[in-house]
Amino acid sequence: MDYFSIDIGGTFIKYGVVDHSGVLISSNKVKTPSTLDEFIKVIFQLISPVKDKVKGIGISVPGKVDTSTGIIYFGGSLNYLHKCPLKKIIEEKFEIRCELSNDGKAAALAELWLGNLKGVKNGAAIVLGTGVGGGLIINGELFQGSNYQAGELSFMIPSLKFLNDNDMLGMSHSSVNFIKKATEILNISNETDGISVFKYIKKKQNVEVNQLFDSYCEKIAILIINLQAILDISTVVIGGGISQEPILLDNIVIQYNNIRKKSEIIDMSLDLIDIKSCKFLSDSNLLGAVYQLLLMIEQEK
Repeated sequence: MDYFSIDIGGTFIKYGVVDHSGVLISSNKVKTPSTLDEFIKVIFQLISPVKDKVKGIGISVPGKVDTSTGIIYFGGSLNYLHKCPLKKIIEEKFEIRCELSNDGKAAALAELWLGNLKGVKNGAAIVLGTGVGGGLIINGELFQGSNYQAGELSFMIPSLKFLNDNDMLGMSHSSVNFIKKATEILNISNETDGISVFKYIKKKQNVEVNQLFDSYCEKIAILIINLQAILDISTVVIGGGISQEPILLDNIVIQYNNIRKKSEIIDMSLDLIDIKSCKFLSDSNLLGAVYQLLLMIEQEK
């Protein structure tokens, strides 16, 4: 039997049917509502047509997720999800098994299950978006942490000078903020037009934008080295919409190697690691949410 997966984002809610082997059979998306009441209404509308055709529901959401209770805390850009017991709401309404996962961790789970972290003992997923999500694979399993927040890279402070939330890594390493700054330089009216931005970058038509891009990739490379120093990981996968641009990964690898060249002690002490894109790109969260569901079911056997 198949499973229904929902990936809740700040702009869109993606949804689809996934089979037991991890094949995404179908998918679509709807705009994310701005209130909790409308949100619950939309979720019910998505589930109703498939409730009798699927074995369970996996959901990827922003924010801190207590996977034991299915309660969401904070909810990233969707503040109305704070303290929402979404698992209970869905299970009581449809009498079907439902499990939740943080979006960054869902991406890591998808890669661990069938992607570029499969078979990796210690690795990490870095998801670049509005903030910076992540998932840590330790000893072949997703590491949740003491409070289900391991891998929440957005809260890291990359500078000694901390004045406010804008100084956190979630802002400085945000791909959304990078694209916004690039569109300002290029006088592009649509601040989310990453396609046009990367056309300029690839053709090297604007020196300032290419310098901004190099700086952004260097920040990600430094983050990777820091994760490597702390966790001794062997593989990092990069996700988020921006990861669909091959030049991003290429430049991150270049910046990573440049940093190693600048520091003899880093080059001698830390082994070279694999830096790859997430195999499933924008579908990672849909697959990871289902894998979380399957893992929870397996634990109960």
